[in-house]
Amino acid sequence: MDFERGLVRTRLGHIHFRALGAGPAVMLFHINQQSSALMRELMQALAPSFRVVAMDYPSHGHSDPIDFQPDYADYVECAVGVMDHLGIRTAAAMGEAVGAGVSAALANAHPDRISRVVLINCPFSPDRGRTATHVRELQSGLRPEDETGFPLTRTIRFLLEKDPTHSPMQPTQDWMDRLNTAVMEVGRNRWQAVTALANFDMDDALRRLAQPTLLLLGEHFYYARFVDEMAARIRDLRHEIIPNGRFCMSWERATDIAARAAPFLRD
Repeated sequence: MDFERGLVRTRLGHIHFRALGAGPAVMLFHINQQSSALMRELMQALAPSFRVVAMDYPSHGHSDPIDFQPDYADYVECAVGVMDHLGIRTAAAMGEAVGAGVSAALANAHPDRISRVVLINCPFSPDRGRTATHVRELQSGLRPEDETGFPLTRTIRFLLEKDPTHSPMQPTQDWMDRLNTAVMEVGRNRWQAVTALANFDMDDALRRLAQPTLLLLGEHFYYARFVDEMAARIRDLRHEIIPNGRFCMSWERATDIAARAAPFLRD
């Protein structure tokens, strides 16, 4: 399958996107410090039935860098700009980790344009300060940098020894290479997306979701222990724990995610 790629001019600069497939539209949102390049497997798994569009957040991937701290409203604005550019009136919103929050924010802000929501590894904790604490943990050496603050690449060994929580269960060199490339692309702006998440009221966003929602959590994902608390907040929910899943399920478990999401999205 050949990916369509393009740039959309927005208030936050040009936003890069990848698109694949035909059918009902699905807007796909990536993890912190990654890009749409890490979503290729999931796009290919969904493309036989859906038109899947994955954008890069500002400063990420091939989107223009921004020199200020964005919030989720900025990411939502970019997503709507991409939808308008492609002539997509309504779509499902789907994302992992930071992207799950963007999906919820987009659904809340534009309920007339988002029909369904798929939250993969939603980073929700009933402790409102937990996400901010998690960001500080990441900044304390789990994401190495040089003396100027520019990120350094990591090996699979480093990841599994220092930060397995944010690794797939079986990372491959191809995945690691793409992740390192994405980190180089975002550079010193790499904390923008996760800081936007830390500043986002996920509790309120989940409570406000009016659309049918599918929650998919990896068995070993850090926040999966809060599945009951998430379920209590989302009014129209289906949820499932993915056995032997952890972080980056949208890459490692792309076919499993698509198999569970496709019937929900077609319903």
